[in-house]
Amino acid sequence: MSEARTAVVLLSGGLDSGVAAARFVADGGRVLASLCFDYGQRAAARERAAATALAQRFGGAFHAVPLPWLASVAARGGSALVAGGGALPTGTVERPGDAASAVKVWVPARNAVFVAIGAAYAEAFGAQCVVAGFNREEAVTFPDNSAAFLAAASAFLAHGTRTGVRVVSPTIGMDKAAIVAAARALGFTADDFWSCYEGGERPCGRCESCLRSRWQR
Repeated sequence: MSEARTAVVLLSGGLDSGVAAARFVADGGRVLASLCFDYGQRAAARERAAATALAQRFGGAFHAVPLPWLASVAARGGSALVAGGGALPTGTVERPGDAASAVKVWVPARNAVFVAIGAAYAEAFGAQCVVAGFNREEAVTFPDNSAAFLAAASAFLAHGTRTGVRVVSPTIGMDKAAIVAAARALGFTADDFWSCYEGGERPCGRCESCLRSRWQR
């Protein structure tokens, strides 16, 4: 694990961020605060509920951070994750998503914004790092999930924070199957997360996030 022992966690309520936080804690890290962002996404309420419950497991303060300006930017960019962005792309188990579907759900600079906000909280809370749930599977079509992004974010924050806050991701080298397996080993069930792009009563089972995060493997 990283040398960092205290963290602010970016906690969407989904599989990746939950497992990243749990692995950080299991390896001896301490969570000082968890952040859940509302940028007008369809699943905002469900994500916040799941993130709230997960944060109680990890300890520390929980902050729901509203970002209405990012919602406006996402809508202007045509992201299907927010209202007015058009229909969400769907996929199959064999092909859950590709470069074209990634474009349709892209929120401009989302992870860059999240990491920067997380770093501000980390500096204020005296945390050494920001924990994020990036992974190598989604990095293929989402560059802000990649190891290159992770390294660049830490390099940027070395100059952008007084305390040299870093970004760490205990899931960065894993694909979704490995993350599901890690979740099971950590004692989680599928009901502990909300990974669906939709915000209905149950996960839709058709969107890219549902198909990638499926537990029936």
